[in-house]
Amino acid sequence: MNFRIADTFTDSLARLSGIEQKAVKTTAFDLQVNPAQPGLKFHRVDRTKDPNFWSVRVNRDIRVIVHRTPKSPMTCYVDHHDNAYRWAEKRKLEVHLWTEAAQGSGFPFRVLDEGGESAEGRLSIATMHLAKGLEFRAVAVMACDDEIIPRQERIETAADESDLEEVYDTERHLLYVACTRARDDLMVSGVLPGSEFMDDLGV
Repeated sequence: MNFRIADTFTDSLARLSGIEQKAVKTTAFDLQVNPAQPGLKFHRVDRTKDPNFWSVRVNRDIRVIVHRTPKSPMTCYVDHHDNAYRWAEKRKLEVHLWTEAAQGSGFPFRVLDEGGESAEGRLSIATMHLAKGLEFRAVAVMACDDEIIPRQERIETAADESDLEEVYDTERHLLYVACTRARDDLMVSGVLPGSEFMDDLGV
């Protein structure tokens, strides 16, 4: 079993008081030693987009949000009861292929969310939508495949030529933004057939 701790858990833990942090760390240790031990009080989070989100009771008010799977349980967030549940109800955890690749690489990494910042000494992973305004020494833009960029779903839902042109313009701009996040080195990858936008990049 691979027990994981998300950056969102670490960040939310830092916002609690010292006494609260101590209690949370004890619970987190118990989770890491044996996530299935009877003493842990799990409760499934209702009204969440992700059925694997559970809360673990730390004390009368503090709850740890855990993404509970047999192979890779992960502590995701901790806060006072209502705030913790609100956080979980708005989110769904998805493991992307590039996240799995980063896990297998052995390099420390951080998955950036909206408003997230890169961390020194870690690979930063993000969707192209979240790349705007960021800059990195080196960038790898992955999965530039046909029907991925531009997304086939967007093309199929275009109502007319005007909508179709807008889809192509926005998708092309999205790829351009992702590629221009690189200060020194850029790698663009995909499988054949590649995105038709690859020609615009000269690759």
